[in-house]
Amino acid sequence: MIQELKEDNLSQLVEDNGTVIVQYSASWCGNCRIMKPKFKKLATENSDATFVVVDAEKFPESRKMATVDNLPTFAAFTKGSFVNQVQTNKFEILKELVDEVTSN
Repeated sequence: MIQELKEDNLSQLVEDNGTVIVQYSASWCGNCRIMKPKFKKLATENSDATFVVVDAEKFPESRKMATVDNLPTFAAFTKGSFVNQVQTNKFEILKELVDEVTSN
């Protein structure tokens, strides 16, 4: 299941959940729209992680939790700490990030 951030509270979600994988996106971003169904697919396959979509333009504090200088950016957090991130429109690269944090 995917959560869409409704307020600028990603830090609280990261603190409250073991593994969090974030898609930073924007409404105008075509690659973000292309990757969202792939992100949802990974969410259904990895029920032990929390998947969150963050509008990088609406939520600046949440955006600061990763280095977001290109969209889409995917970031992984485990036990409240940043682990890794990728900026990609390729499913394989996103899957490697998810596998990295869910295989532990």
